[in-house]
Amino acid sequence: MDSLTKEAMTSADEHVSTTPQSSTIGWWRQPYLRQLYFLMPFLFLGSTTLGYDGSVLNGLQTMESWQSFFHNPISSKLGIIGAIPGFGGLAILPFAPYIADGLGRRTGTAIGCILVILGSLIQSFPKASDPLPMYLAGRFIMGCGATISNATCPLLITEIAHPQHRGKVTTVYNSVWYLGAIIAAWTTFGTLVNLSGNLEWRLPTGLQCLMPGIQLFALYLIPESPRWLISKGRDDEALKFLTKYHGNNDPNDEFAKWEYTEISETLRMEKEAAATSGWHELVRTPGNRKRCFLIIATAIFSQCSGNGLVSYYLSSILKTIGFTNSKTQAEINGGLTLWCWLVSLGCAFLVDRVGRRVLFLFAGVGMLISFTVWTACSAVYAKTGSQAAGSSVLAMIFLFYGVAGAAWPGLTVSYTVEILPFHIRAKGLTLCFVFTQLSGVFNQYVNPIGLANLEWKFYFVYIAVLVIECLVIYFFYVETKGPTLEEIAILFDGENAHNTSNMTMA
Repeated sequence: MDSLTKEAMTSADEHVSTTPQSSTIGWWRQPYLRQLYFLMPFLFLGSTTLGYDGSVLNGLQTMESWQSFFHNPISSKLGIIGAIPGFGGLAILPFAPYIADGLGRRTGTAIGCILVILGSLIQSFPKASDPLPMYLAGRFIMGCGATISNATCPLLITEIAHPQHRGKVTTVYNSVWYLGAIIAAWTTFGTLVNLSGNLEWRLPTGLQCLMPGIQLFALYLIPESPRWLISKGRDDEALKFLTKYHGNNDPNDEFAKWEYTEISETLRMEKEAAATSGWHELVRTPGNRKRCFLIIATAIFSQCSGNGLVSYYLSSILKTIGFTNSKTQAEINGGLTLWCWLVSLGCAFLVDRVGRRVLFLFAGVGMLISFTVWTACSAVYAKTGSQAAGSSVLAMIFLFYGVAGAAWPGLTVSYTVEILPFHIRAKGLTLCFVFTQLSGVFNQYVNPIGLANLEWKFYFVYIAVLVIECLVIYFFYVETKGPTLEEIAILFDGENAHNTSNMTMA
């Protein structure tokens, strides 16, 4: 760690020591904060969309009715089915920050929900004579909606959560990705076992409307971000929110007053600094350039660490190690999603205890070890047909996703949002999603081709990526445990941070 970073961390620690103490009463004993957190699960539903999509596509590939209806897609054809939501996401991404910053976090989330519902319905009823164009169009629209929702939902969650709970709450959001995967996996298993014909695949495809539909109606109950309200000159509404939810509705609460003042002053100073820079602000300062590097690295690692192989193409992998029965594949898909969710959810409550960087390192090293063993056992099975080797690969898949759950996907968005100051937060999150989508499209299109042509040898690509990932995390990642969103700027920008602390430290 260099001397500048140490000085910045010292400055941040000094600033934290001058911050008014918030209530020491547990959130469950504060009626208004408890009310806010009881509404949070409705926002968490925004993360389920992509988890549902990946898992439902895994499940659909095990169904003869789906295979027959879409003329047995393999290789590049299967790849485009998996990748098309990513193209939809890339198409809408340039507009996502303007929706988030212009229309608000709640309105942006509502727009995303409506598009996901529309895309899901189109996917469910393609023409039998030529189903692929309509099916791809539905998946494209669904990808647009999911991207908008995932560009606005994390911002709203981060900005309404109490600073004491921000890390846990935002990490839980991405962990709920697996809840969507669980629902999809077991829904496809249920329809595979109990239904027949096209209803077997239409029902789980259409059920993707459920989570965004619930969220759409619940948004009327959820307050808007106080940071966004202040940025639009609606200061009275923002102060009312902070007093009610972060100050236990006490108009004399010092912490709520301090938080309002810090947000207001930070936004004012950031707007002055960014008035003429626009997107260039992302790379204007050394601190912002470092933020962009970490954001891009996090986005790529979240998709290109080997996890994309199983997320969309588990059926193809299981066939290479001797698990060819459709029911068995569906059961493994369901069990894996449940295991991943439990691990990811458990690790979400460790972020403020052990820190983000430690969890990233643990995940990176654990994934490298388990994936290396996975590759070796796959090679043995390919040469000998040993069922023991095949079972070992399956065990390594579960272990791989167990250690991956310590950081991915839980910290992907929450870490990105934490290291960004407000005035570039929406643009920075968009940058994260651009590289997430690009990496995802590459994965989802290339993986089935690589598996079809190289089989287990294709895994060496991901071993190389995991080695690079571990090195980047160890040498470059910054710990964000502890400070508020405004104070984290000091860790990157030092004395140049656009933070109210500058006035006292200058």
